[in-house]
Amino acid sequence: MKLPADFIVRTKALLGDEWDAFEQALNADSPTSIRLNPFKRPIPNPKESAISLPCMQGEGGDAGTVPVPWASNAYYLEERPSFTLDPLFHAGNYYVQEASSMALETIIQSQVTQPVRVLDLCAAPGGKSTQLSAVLPEGSLLVANEVIRTRANILSENLTKWGNPHTIVSNNDPAEIGKLGAFFDVIVVDAPCSGEGMFRKDPASIGEWSVANVRLCAERQRRIVADVWPTLRPGGLLIYSTCTYNRDENEENIFWMCRELGASVVEEPRRFMPHRTKGEGFFIAAVRKPDSAPVCHCGRDPQSLEKKRHHADKGGAVAWRVAPLLANPDQFRFFEDKTGFTAIPIDDVTDYLFLQVRLKIISAGVLLGEMKGKDFIPSHSLAMSCALSPDAFPTLELDKTTALIYLKKEALQNVAVDLPKGHILVTYLGCPLGFVKNIGNRANNLYPHKWRVRMNLV
Repeated sequence: MKLPADFIVRTKALLGDEWDAFEQALNADSPTSIRLNPFKRPIPNPKESAISLPCMQGEGGDAGTVPVPWASNAYYLEERPSFTLDPLFHAGNYYVQEASSMALETIIQSQVTQPVRVLDLCAAPGGKSTQLSAVLPEGSLLVANEVIRTRANILSENLTKWGNPHTIVSNNDPAEIGKLGAFFDVIVVDAPCSGEGMFRKDPASIGEWSVANVRLCAERQRRIVADVWPTLRPGGLLIYSTCTYNRDENEENIFWMCRELGASVVEEPRRFMPHRTKGEGFFIAAVRKPDSAPVCHCGRDPQSLEKKRHHADKGGAVAWRVAPLLANPDQFRFFEDKTGFTAIPIDDVTDYLFLQVRLKIISAGVLLGEMKGKDFIPSHSLAMSCALSPDAFPTLELDKTTALIYLKKEALQNVAVDLPKGHILVTYLGCPLGFVKNIGNRANNLYPHKWRVRMNLV
């Protein structure tokens, strides 16, 4: 790997005697790691999945599988399989994420003890958002934002597959979000950076690196933090991270937050290096806004949430049509608009209504489906949601070959002849993949066209 001369000089100054070990690590293979989705059923059969983990084995597990030390339900894989050809990947049973970036969980666990409103500001493609969704205290609301619309759509897709309804995906500039007022208790800024930590994983990024770009990135990162700082509540927590090594984009920006914004450091910066840990380059730190308390308990009061559960409007005339689709419909309020029927957790309704008129919301809660004439068409979001009632639809279990044909959005012939006509939930190893409409000798494939697998199956 040929590194830029300026990068070598700057990084040698940072690492000293560790440079040789670091350079050697950059020429090694990049590790592959995944996180299991705690909201979905465990992967039951290692022979039918692309991954083989202890939770999929019998007593004793797979001795060759190593957990990621700083994250729960996270594992290194011995080799990188074809995730695209694993139906359980599309079902949202796990997320492929670089191991170092999973360190976000350690800060959440040490600093956040009660329900909070959380903003993941630069969230696409969704690694940190899915992790936040899994580890935040129950009753928390996650707003995952991405300023670039195409990437916001990918973010929404990944969070839809993850299946947690306590999530809103937005498509706004940080300056627009900053106008909300002191709304969020926690803000995560995984800032766009010069990408030094991705040199091994993405060699093309080496050619884009320069000292000038490092300085440009550092300035942009400060502007992003400054834009969103007003929407962090007094005493709130800002978690800042990059996938780069240099001090300009890391420690210097933390010093700037303390000097210019009055922040105080509550989690000392952690720097992940490929020669020290099994992962790519990553930096993470946390600061608190002035007037802070020891922990983030300024957010969603549990007693207030309980009152919402008992007193919120359940959705009136809309609810009776779609409530039976959910396992616990009394925990949701139902809405109907031009996109169809949406279920929002009662805990989140007030916040959702506040944000709905202030942000460009891509998705929220569970999109249940829409009426076409007298026919109700269920949404793919409903199939992926952990809130789906297991009795809402007849199910059709597919083998792996047929599941991949379904995921390619091809027609399914003679697979549901013994099932009633109408909408059927398609599953693989008991895990929902989506819907078909059974019309007898054929089942119309309702898998989202934009999500279809394009890779050849052989």
